Amino acid sequence: VCALRFLYGTTLGRADYIERLPYGRRPKRLPVVLDRQEVLELLAWVRFRKHRMVLTTMYATGMRVDEAVHLGIADIDSRRMIILVARGKGNKQRLVPLTPTLLTELRTWWLEHRNPVWLFPGARPDRPLTTSTIQRNCHKAVSRAGLKKAATPHSLRHTFATELLEADVNLLTIQKILGHASLQTTSRYTHVRRHHLQAACQVLDLLPLKELLGEWGQPRRKIHRG
Repeated sequence: VCALRFLYGTTLGRADYIERLPYGRRPKRLPVVLDRQEVLELLAWVRFRKHRMVLTTMYATGMRVDEAVHLGIADIDSRRMIILVARGKGNKQRLVPLTPTLLTELRTWWLEHRNPVWLFPGARPDRPLTTSTIQRNCHKAVSRAGLKKAATPHSLRHTFATELLEADVNLLTIQKILGHASLQTTSRYTHVRRHHLQAACQVLDLLPLKELLGEWGQPRRKIHRG
């Protein structure tokens, strides 16, 4: 569809055809979100410290896996307590908050390898880890931990965003941190806010269920008065 839109809109100059080329509809699914205990179990079953640190960084910052593995030493600004995401989606840069706990962990990790360029160097010191390595090891950790949810590295990003929302951080701020081009993309996390879902269910406690139901759980018939 994108190729046809480019053909008619740009190459042939027939923009009137574009409206007649609808996009196919994809099924909309809620993102997989883990609770904190599940995150701890997942990280505990990651065998290698390097891979565990990448996943921990994703959970603490909401980065995508490709953004995390390409973090450079110069991207960590400990003075301003921010991280520069230099390889964001669409080659867009952004800043994300850096917590003191994560900074301490990253410093301890760097002292183990002291690579002058990459925070997470790969098999070759001049190159970073690959995303496939993190995805493969995350999948193994999910299996070892016995998690029932189909968690992936991206689930840690979803979890980070959901926890920010549950902490009453506004959507616009979350959008900037995650690097979403549209606020509509960020708003999907409002559908998985656990305490809001629970609060909605508690509305049932306000209904006079005993009075609405008759014996044996049958609804009472409506009485028509003459």
